Amino acid sequence: MSRPGFLLSAWPWRAAAYLLTGAVIGVATLVGIVTVAAVCGALAIVLVGLPLLVVVALSGIPVAWVERRRLRLIDRNPVSGRHQVPTAPGLWAWLTTRLREQGTWRELGYALLFAGLLWPVDALAIMVALLFPLSMVATPLLMATVGDGHEAKVLKQWTVTTWPTAFSVAVLGLLLMGLGTYVLGATAGARAELARLLIASREGELGAKVVELARSRVRLVNAFEAERRRIERDLHDGAQQRLVALTMALGLARLDAPPGPLADQLTRAHEEAGKALAELRELIQGIYPKVLTDYGLQAAVADAADRCVVPVDVDVDLELPGRPTEAVESAAYFVVCEALANVAKHSGADRAQVSGGHRDGRLFLEVRDDGCGGADPSAGSGLTGLADRVSVLDGRLALTSPPGGPTLLRVEFPCELTEAADRSA
Repeated sequence: MSRPGFLLSAWPWRAAAYLLTGAVIGVATLVGIVTVAAVCGALAIVLVGLPLLVVVALSGIPVAWVERRRLRLIDRNPVSGRHQVPTAPGLWAWLTTRLREQGTWRELGYALLFAGLLWPVDALAIMVALLFPLSMVATPLLMATVGDGHEAKVLKQWTVTTWPTAFSVAVLGLLLMGLGTYVLGATAGARAELARLLIASREGELGAKVVELARSRVRLVNAFEAERRRIERDLHDGAQQRLVALTMALGLARLDAPPGPLADQLTRAHEEAGKALAELRELIQGIYPKVLTDYGLQAAVADAADRCVVPVDVDVDLELPGRPTEAVESAAYFVVCEALANVAKHSGADRAQVSGGHRDGRLFLEVRDDGCGGADPSAGSGLTGLADRVSVLDGRLALTSPPGGPTLLRVEFPCELTEAADRSA
């Protein structure tokens, strides 16, 4: 309504349609409820009255169903109206489920409020904001047709006898109609918000938001992993190959150069190129190790253990018919790498152990060491970032590190296995 083009848009007419249909459906709802209540009252002395009372209790369900579809006229966001699924098939199970859930009684309350109070508000808003200004705009037409050019009644209250006055009333009607569109929009918005409050399924909307949030987190993780693999592939196939060619060219030039300052400079350049190549390989290994892509998590964990400066015993059994998803494999591998890096830097351990496997649909890994313990996630060890990365995949990370040791890091992921295909492409 705050936009400049509101008056010329379709929203005033949508609001008018919402309120007009509300008045019509409200009258129909009132007639239906009164009819059912009268029948129940007439038959209350016999047992058939009890089923009719159940019908009254369930009468809010169709009213709420119609209201959710009417809300589409002015509400861009769909209204969730999910009822609970009956525990068993059959009419009795359906009735007991509906009568026990809160949504049914909220919808009944809305139907009663709709039939008793809301539809007169809709009708009054339509009459004041639309019909009255329209009748004023039509004053010259009424004067020319009904009054034979001599007089016309304005709102059945005032008599207009001159054409200038008739056109002035029409102009005033146009101004009031412009103001009335905002009245219609405000009334329709308030009505829609009240309807959403009473008939929307809070559990359904919250569940939908949670599901969408989880899906968006998974999409972000997958996009992040795909970008890591792209960077690793570009460095491996591009920059690394060029650096290898440069190192070989410098080596050949050093062999061909006669002894002297030029040969010494070529030797230093060859050594620096070799160091740069080694650093680039370590960088590529840290971004996304090729062994993880080609041979899976078990081989990648064994490779990380071999590269650790502290002796590491590996007891990981992941000989499975399939492989975990790429996001789970990557997160599990980097948890192990970070844990082994912390063992080497901070623990003072003489030995470490990595164990893990797959059981009951969950992948678990444990890293333990015999060091001094006292690991603190808030001290910049990287464990907080690992915990965030694990939680994105609905995993759990637990750390036990009392002062004096030992330290145990355990991580678990819900894990669905995929076909063991070649992922190097």
